[in-house]
Amino acid sequence: MQAAWSLKTRTLTEMVYVDEIDMDQEGIAEMVLDENAIAQVARPGTSLKLPGTSQGGGPSPAVRPVTQSGRPITGFVRPGTQSGRPSTVEQAIKTPRTALTARPITSASGGYVRLGTASMLTSPDGPFINLSRLNLAKYAQKPKLAKALFEYIFHHENDVKNALDLAALATEHAQFKDWWWKVQIGKCYYRLGLYREAEKQFKSALKQQDMVDTILYLAKVYLRLDQPVTALNLFKQGLDRFPGEVTLICGIARIYEEMNNISVAAEYYKDVLKQDNTHVEAIACIGSNHFYSDQPEIALRFYRRLLQMGVYNCQLFNNLGLCCFYAQQYDMTLSSFERALFLAENEEETADVWYNLGHVAVGIGDLNLAYQCFKLTLVNNNDHAEAYNNLAVLEMRKGHVEQARALLQTASSLAPHMYEPHFNFAILSEKVGDLQRSYTAAQKSEEAFPGHVDTQQLIKQLKQHFAML
Repeated sequence: MQAAWSLKTRTLTEMVYVDEIDMDQEGIAEMVLDENAIAQVARPGTSLKLPGTSQGGGPSPAVRPVTQSGRPITGFVRPGTQSGRPSTVEQAIKTPRTALTARPITSASGGYVRLGTASMLTSPDGPFINLSRLNLAKYAQKPKLAKALFEYIFHHENDVKNALDLAALATEHAQFKDWWWKVQIGKCYYRLGLYREAEKQFKSALKQQDMVDTILYLAKVYLRLDQPVTALNLFKQGLDRFPGEVTLICGIARIYEEMNNISVAAEYYKDVLKQDNTHVEAIACIGSNHFYSDQPEIALRFYRRLLQMGVYNCQLFNNLGLCCFYAQQYDMTLSSFERALFLAENEEETADVWYNLGHVAVGIGDLNLAYQCFKLTLVNNNDHAEAYNNLAVLEMRKGHVEQARALLQTASSLAPHMYEPHFNFAILSEKVGDLQRSYTAAQKSEEAFPGHVDTQQLIKQLKQHFAML
């Protein structure tokens, strides 16, 4: 039995916002005898690096696209999850440097300039404060001035070393009784990759003063150490002391979502909306969950709610267009996509809209329009792996085998975490009689998506061929 071709699934765009707490770049490399090193083989359900071990309720990649790190595409781009960070250094180096894949971060300073401090950027006349000439010991003895100075050094200048020196002197002057300075030292250690030292500081600060912010920072440390269960327990303990705190409930939902436990995550997002019914992240994630659960009509209600709240961007209209199409409300589909194209701020966003328009064209059976839309996707973003895959399927329908093969190889190199290019390449190779390449590609497809039945059938069929030889 010949398996069908796999078109890459339609893709909702994640709403782009940033969280209250700034997330950091990738941690430093693990070293020998490093106490921050984590277990290489974690138990199922206890690690964010094994996304396939979901506890039930997680969608399969056949229904819901996944990122480079294996996280299913959620309704919201969050700090630390943008561009689907790679799980290993080798993977980061191998992956093409694109904005939408796991691009290795090359600079840390730019991301930490906040909007409020943008007006204080260094002027041509000289720096606002010359840090090298400051007598930190003198300022540490003036608590009010020291706190303002620390905020400037840490958030604006991004000079973690001087900030840590000032915080250490100030907390010593306060006789280690000021919880605020302990939190700041913890933030410096976290930025430097010293997670165990940061954990000690945050725990000590929590003993002196129970604060929601400190709990959030401590949870960030546990997540970086790949201990999501510990972070969940910390959030739940925090909810006992701060009942109904939205940031804590949202933190729990995010962790469940990263662990592929989408059904539980959705329940916590609903709890968030009970406390704050204008929470954009919760509304977007619940809407996205309904869309990928084949309930576009309900998803449409959530995205309309965002529109009523004043959210007005490319991602929202892109998602509204998709929901309208799959809910068979064709009158609004093209106008929504038209508005999304008008509001697109960069070429990557434009490419996503054209890609989804290509899916609409496939849905109505106009393959020539679909071909043009996928081509326009690649014009705007030459690294759009899904568009390469779908173009290959259309080329194969026209009988252009070599073009299809080249497009599939490009797609699989750009996004090795996607199973569709590998599976399609396996079918293509099997059809032209190249069984060895077909088997290799089928194995890669099975590795990316172990539950794909068509891949398993193809591998079984190829093994029978090899047995006959």
